[in-house]
Amino acid sequence: QVQLVESGGGLVQAGDSLRLSCAASGRTFTSHAVGWFRQAPGKEREFVATIAWGRSTSYAESVKGRFTISRDNVKSTVYLQMNSLKPEDTAVYYCAVAKGPLGVSMLSAYDYWGQGTQVTVSS
Repeated sequence: QVQLVESGGGLVQAGDSLRLSCAASGRTFTSHAVGWFRQAPGKEREFVATIAWGRSTSYAESVKGRFTISRDNVKSTVYLQMNSLKPEDTAVYYCAVAKGPLGVSMLSAYDYWGQGTQVTVSS
């Protein structure tokens, strides 16, 4: 069973960068895809990025070119590098482990979720 802990969130100004981390409890992490999702106040949780076991990646149109997802299987950690942050990126960011090794954008494909980390971008 997998437990996830997100970290790295904070308050920054528009144009700044942040790197989020998602640490998993076990080595089983290496055989599953991992995704990042976010939820802003009054909005539904939305897909941000995913990385497959084979390290192929996929991004939401709103973050493409600005965010980069990566993974370190030895450390059982997934990262989300966020550059050129905008106020509309403000949300609670969650990482999640998928049921299988292929990265997908649907929330239903993910079984385990972290508690989330707050990212606030001011203008």
